[in-house]
Amino acid sequence: MESPHEREQGLLLNRIIANVEKLNESILLLNRTLQDINVQNMNVEIVAQMFKNYQSNVLFNLEDLHVSNDTFLFTSPGRPQPPHRKPSNQTRPAMVSSNEDPLPTPTLYPVPDTPVYKRYTPSPRPGPPPTDHEVAVVIDNGSWQLRAGFSTDTSPRFTCTPQVARYRDRKALKTYTICGDDTLADATSRSQAKSPFDGNVVGNFDVFENLLDYTFLKLGLEGDGSGGVGHPIVMTEAVCNPNYSRRVVTEMLFEAYQAPSVVYGIDSLFSYSYNSGTTGLVISSSHTSTHLIPVYNGRGILPLATRLNWGSTQSTEYLLKLLQLKYPTFPTKLAPWQAEALMVDHCYVSEDYRAEVSTYLDPKVLLEKDRVIQFPFIEQVAQVKSEEELAKIAERKKESGRRLQEQAARMRLEKLVIKEQQLDSMRTLQSRIQDGEFLSNKRDLKRMLDSHGVKDEAALEKSIRELDKSVKRARKEDVGEDVEDIPSFPLLDVPDEVLDPDQLKQKKTQRLMKSNWEARQRTKAEKEAEKARIAEEERRDAEMRENDLDAWISDKRAQREALLGKLEGRKKLKSELADRKSLAAQIRMKSLANLASDLPGGGGGASGAGGPLGAGGAAGGSRRRTNNPDADDNFGANDEDWAVYRTLGGPSGPGADDDEEDEEKLLTEQIRSLETQLHKHDPGFEQHLTALAHGDWKNSRLHHFLRGPKEFLERQAEHFQIHLNVERVRVPEVVFQPQMGGVDQAGVIEIASDLLLGPRTRGVLGEAAGKELQRDVFLTGGWTGLGGWEGRVRRELGCVVEWGSEIAVRKAKDPVWDAWRGAAGWVRGELQFGAEEYRRKRVTRAQYNEMGGEYIKEHRLGNATG
Repeated sequence: MESPHEREQGLLLNRIIANVEKLNESILLLNRTLQDINVQNMNVEIVAQMFKNYQSNVLFNLEDLHVSNDTFLFTSPGRPQPPHRKPSNQTRPAMVSSNEDPLPTPTLYPVPDTPVYKRYTPSPRPGPPPTDHEVAVVIDNGSWQLRAGFSTDTSPRFTCTPQVARYRDRKALKTYTICGDDTLADATSRSQAKSPFDGNVVGNFDVFENLLDYTFLKLGLEGDGSGGVGHPIVMTEAVCNPNYSRRVVTEMLFEAYQAPSVVYGIDSLFSYSYNSGTTGLVISSSHTSTHLIPVYNGRGILPLATRLNWGSTQSTEYLLKLLQLKYPTFPTKLAPWQAEALMVDHCYVSEDYRAEVSTYLDPKVLLEKDRVIQFPFIEQVAQVKSEEELAKIAERKKESGRRLQEQAARMRLEKLVIKEQQLDSMRTLQSRIQDGEFLSNKRDLKRMLDSHGVKDEAALEKSIRELDKSVKRARKEDVGEDVEDIPSFPLLDVPDEVLDPDQLKQKKTQRLMKSNWEARQRTKAEKEAEKARIAEEERRDAEMRENDLDAWISDKRAQREALLGKLEGRKKLKSELADRKSLAAQIRMKSLANLASDLPGGGGGASGAGGPLGAGGAAGGSRRRTNNPDADDNFGANDEDWAVYRTLGGPSGPGADDDEEDEEKLLTEQIRSLETQLHKHDPGFEQHLTALAHGDWKNSRLHHFLRGPKEFLERQAEHFQIHLNVERVRVPEVVFQPQMGGVDQAGVIEIASDLLLGPRTRGVLGEAAGKELQRDVFLTGGWTGLGGWEGRVRRELGCVVEWGSEIAVRKAKDPVWDAWRGAAGWVRGELQFGAEEYRRKRVTRAQYNEMGGEYIKEHRLGNATG
């Protein structure tokens, strides 16, 4: 029998299921809405951070509107600075003498806010890619920057940093792949960024494939009917690129992108050919390395090519480490791209490194070469109070101090009254004991002594004496009573025969007290006599100064020089004695040996063991060898054994360190006293000439290189400054002296000299090839963009080649982009041998299918071995 409620229960279950489904849809909608809200919150957070940065930049750039004297204004290198506020009168004098011109105010340079690679970003070129499929895609595949465009263009259409980042956004539940310059926009992507290059060779092919996808999309090549790029590809590669790397890239271009043809070339040779070069020596200093390639009749002679493992990336790391060592507590972190920008903007190649560095010790030259980089900071402007408010604060402090002084004086008076009462009570008890009041009742005496906190009569007398001194001292300090403490010693005049044993002990104590009192009186008299002598000397000195000022100044200067010489001599002797191999230390050891041999027991042994220095006595004497291994064990048994150490306890003995420090301190105080007098009365003696100024860290040469030769005022802005001086020439110098950077290789000039004059070149190219190569020394690569390269190479090579022979050094028109322009011009037929060479030397798809990815065609601008 069917249940009458079955139908109703089924309807209810259907309604419940429908409502649950609606609820699930609502929950899914709510989740999507929450995700959108989270994304919007992230955008709001980013905007808030941007606004915060904008606010700090506004405060930084508009700081000239502040009223604080600590304001620093930025100026561009070519513009004069606005006038600064006048410094206060409490500043230290300049570190140059008054007869010299004051050092000018240095120009402040702002910290770079744009990476160097963005300066080589081409302007957008609108329009679709060429429809002619014979137009090649030219890619300058550099490890610092990838440049791409079409062979019909005069400059690359697209540039980017060769980096790819993949990271998963947990909030949006998506995985992002970011390529090129976009990887540096976010901290998360920046930490996940990877380069396809290992040095200057492609090694991470997955990353390189993503980078090629990004490049072709930016060029507008989204695939033809076959899914490929539809254009031939011309790509640069490293010198002596490994076959494996080239094979994998070739397979990628033919298989993944369906390229019609592929050809490779060396970037520096493309740049040389673009600049109309046929025979010469190419010096290519790029991102990761420096190559020197001889070129003869337009062909690169790769068997003679030489590599130096130093480029701009190593130089950037070197500069960053130098600055980190120079400013270990710098408040702002210096990013690598900022160090690279500082290097490009401020470093240069010195024509004569040693001679130029030696001139940096001159403050004026150092100030001329010094570049002050000002980092942004938030000015902490202190609230300036009015004179009325400052007066009120001072009055409140004065009133508070007066109340505290009154309270302290009142407490001291209360303590003085309590001490006087205790002293009177103790003296009353002492008089009662002396009257014999407690002779019959020792228990009462014990109770009275305990009530005063003493054990016996001797302790009572000692307490009375100490309390009396304390009361007199307190009266003298608080009440102002100067009581002359003239002690009495009554027992000294009493014969010993009439005194009992306790009185004899008291008499002995009084005799010692009298001796101490008389010694204090003698010391006091000596101090008074010393004060009188000093006053008389000061009177005579003042009289001499008033009568003959020039003679007084000469005398004081002579005294100062003598004290300085004595102090320097002591310091020099102390440093030499610390070195056991120095002449002073050897003379001291000889003195030790002579003293030991002259003392009793030295040479024969005071204890039968050969004296205090062992068998044979003195260190310089003969040491007698015995068969008894315990012959020296009894040293120290007699007091004579230690006489040598007591004798040597003088200026060079073991206990003389404190005496030397005291003497040096006394000499320093005397020098300071003389310098104070000279600074007050001698118009030619300035503060910077004092010994204290010479010993001041801020006046040292090292501080000049750290904070500049100008006066360091400890302002907030100065703590956010970096001074580039010797680093400007030291960092580029590593290419010429690699040992400075820890590279065990020859420098550029040594390598070039070997290629121009060495037997390898003559054996490959002939005897006269060196002179032909030196007529055209060509510089290319981004690292050669620094100033001074041409002059340095011309000067150094001029000292190496034959005297009177012709030598010419030139730089590429654009060391960064001429490689791409040369490759594009080679395709267009603008270079030597025209476009015919390009068409013959490219590997077509049919040739790839037949011969494999390792097949290449050698040509004069590529990795050819013949």
